[in-house]
Amino acid sequence: MIALLTGTIAHKSPEYIILDVHGVGYRVQIPFSTYYDLPPEGGSLSLNIYTHVKEDAINLYGFRTPAEKQFFQLLISVSGIGPKLAKDILSNVQVNELGDALLRGDLARLCAIPGIGRKTAERVVLELREKVKKLDFLPPAQASERSAVGTDIMEDVTSALINLGYKEAVVNKVLAELSITPDTGMETILKQALKQLMR
Repeated sequence: MIALLTGTIAHKSPEYIILDVHGVGYRVQIPFSTYYDLPPEGGSLSLNIYTHVKEDAINLYGFRTPAEKQFFQLLISVSGIGPKLAKDILSNVQVNELGDALLRGDLARLCAIPGIGRKTAERVVLELREKVKKLDFLPPAQASERSAVGTDIMEDVTSALINLGYKEAVVNKVLAELSITPDTGMETILKQALKQLMR
């Protein structure tokens, strides 16, 4: 099974990339979280790969981080969740936020993800909560810094940016990367986020 690919990006789109590895082009499906972190076409790239084998096809799914791949594998272990839905879930929620929602049994957050109904959300929590507890999925200091900022402020910033037309997965990624302290105001966070998004 293919577990890692390193090569040159011959083509990229939000759905998949073609990775040229020594003259062989691999079509790799990716979530949005990986797409927005890719270098331009022609750039070099290493992806963590999950190989999904079906009777009539072999599909490759690629992830920038081992944590994304790990959560993808956890999701597809749940009855009723296939690779496509697992990829779509990771396109709409950051790994850290997904892990937190599973630990807290936050059904409302899970149901807000396209393709996840209440029954599926309940099943995901039931089957994955204990498994997630064993993972060290939280990032270093920035996650704790962000959580120290008022949840309402972060939700307001996220909502404002989504209303401006930015995708939730992109917004969450940018906010997670900002240097935020507990006394950072909403206006400052919004300005910092917009500066990154408009690059």
